[in-house]
Amino acid sequence: MRVRRLAAWTALPLAVTLGLAACGSGGDGGSGGSGSDTVSIQIAEPQHLVPTNTTETSGNQVISGLFSPLVDYDAQNKPVEVAAESVTSTDNKVWTIKLKDGFTFHNGEKVKSDNYINAWNYGAYAPNGQGGSYFFEKIAGYEDLQGKQPKAKTLSGLKKLDDLTFEVTLSAPYIDFKTMLGYNAFYPLPDAAFSAPGVLKSDYEQAPIGQGPFKMKGTWQHDSKIDIERYDAYPLDKPKSKNIEFRIYQQLTAAYADLLADNLDVLPTIPTENLSTAQTDLGDRYQTSPMSSFQFLAFPTFDKDFANPDVRKAISMAIDRDEITKSIFKNSQSPARSFVSPVLPGYRENTAGAAGEFNPTEAKKLYQAAGGPSKIVISYNGDGGHKDWVDATANQLKANLGVEVVGSAEPKFADLLNKVEKKQPVGMFRLGWVMDYPSMEDYLGPLYTTNGSSNYYGYSNPEFDRLVKEGSAAATQDEAIKKYQQAEDILAKDMPVIPLRFGENVFGHSSKVKNVEMDLFQRVNLVKVEAAS
Repeated sequence: MRVRRLAAWTALPLAVTLGLAACGSGGDGGSGGSGSDTVSIQIAEPQHLVPTNTTETSGNQVISGLFSPLVDYDAQNKPVEVAAESVTSTDNKVWTIKLKDGFTFHNGEKVKSDNYINAWNYGAYAPNGQGGSYFFEKIAGYEDLQGKQPKAKTLSGLKKLDDLTFEVTLSAPYIDFKTMLGYNAFYPLPDAAFSAPGVLKSDYEQAPIGQGPFKMKGTWQHDSKIDIERYDAYPLDKPKSKNIEFRIYQQLTAAYADLLADNLDVLPTIPTENLSTAQTDLGDRYQTSPMSSFQFLAFPTFDKDFANPDVRKAISMAIDRDEITKSIFKNSQSPARSFVSPVLPGYRENTAGAAGEFNPTEAKKLYQAAGGPSKIVISYNGDGGHKDWVDATANQLKANLGVEVVGSAEPKFADLLNKVEKKQPVGMFRLGWVMDYPSMEDYLGPLYTTNGSSNYYGYSNPEFDRLVKEGSAAATQDEAIKKYQQAEDILAKDMPVIPLRFGENVFGHSSKVKNVEMDLFQRVNLVKVEAAS
């Protein structure tokens, strides 16, 4: 997620969620902004905090402070080593990962090859039900770990060479494997995380032990806050702040009010309701930066109401993206008519073709001919600031298709995901994606392949799966992009989702902090942010 991951907020920041209404749910109810050594940051309630099970942005924001990735990315989106000393291959199939010496977990354990191997085996083993399991699919032996009664419990493609070196053999060459290693599913786990080999302690994610720049301070206070503190034994750049308080808000209106009152230090997404005044409200504390988010409406393709691609295309054609981007988001986002972000090599404009163009007359004809439902429900998470644009979309569909359309808010993003996973009736539903790692494959594989980790809508097309697989195994970037683009063309024919908007980070901070930066994955840089005093 990556990710990066499914995003709770209206993502593409200059838009997002709030309004201005003082009290509300967040943190410890007004303990103030940062003290001399604490920075407070707004998040939604995470779904999970186990690295291999964290597939949404709020959870990833937290564990990005608790863990260090093997690689991160430079300004050109090229992978650079962090916890890894080197990641090398001569054939893109057999990779050797050498770890930097000096990393320790927060309980004092030395980080070893086994910690990565054990964590990855746990994540890949199907009975463990990890949301990030898909990311190990490329490693040899993955298929033997799938099903209700797997043939094996460990990946045959993982081999320890010494305490700081291990070898990864893929089932097929993958040109972007080193790039992929920046995703949080590839974090290590300490021996202390397990109660027995391959068995994670049931309470581990209430206080995760990582090897990153921060460590847990206490336990996860659900629906309230998560506190972390600087880990002084961290071998790389030390954080500027001693403590980070992640405040969990159910309503962004409360978070924005706290920000204006200097009772919250960092709000990663400015609410849509406040976009017209945010620059005046915040002055130079209002900031923007590039981001990889992609907002879309998804169809439960297993639902007979939406099984016909023509119904899905008609709904897409009945939405005026440009008008909503202008009126609701004040042009802080860009209308999306493609399925991958413009920040990536291989991006093409308007790949959705006619289905991405606003054409209400043809939309109604197509919808009626295809037997579209007389009532459409659009579900969304109420803690993410989506009501205004969902209502605007519903009104357009009512007017242009002549059917009843209603928005339905789930209290939390996790609630919506849990319902969708269980295939409970939710109608169409809103999702947002922030890339896991910089590759077209990351927008295609997780979201649309038959067994994709974030394919919540039951979409399956064998030809699409084949093209994504061939792109992954290509010998060069150009060859990979060509296959990925062919796969994207299939999405345009099937329309399992409706592309809506691409975005950027639009965020704000209090007068009590400085050096606030956000990356392409919608994460605050926790190492750089610090108190202003």
